[in-house]
Amino acid sequence: MSPDSVAPGSVRSAAEVNEQIRALWLRAGGTLSAQERAEYELLVVEWAAAMRGEIIEAA
Repeated sequence: MSPDSVAPGSVRSAAEVNEQIRALWLRAGGTLSAQERAEYELLVVEWAAAMRGEIIEAA
C-alpha cells in the first residue's frame, strides 16, 4: 500500500507505518530508487505524526 492510497484524514498507528517502511526497504533491497525515496519520505512524515499523536494520547 502506498501512502497515496491512504484516505486523507485517516490515521494509522506508528507501528503500522513502521511496518510499511520496513516492507519498502525489504522490497528495495536496501537501495531506494527516486520513487521509493519519495514514498519513504512520506512514510517517515506519517510515522512522526503518528508518534506525536500516540505520545500526546498517552499523556
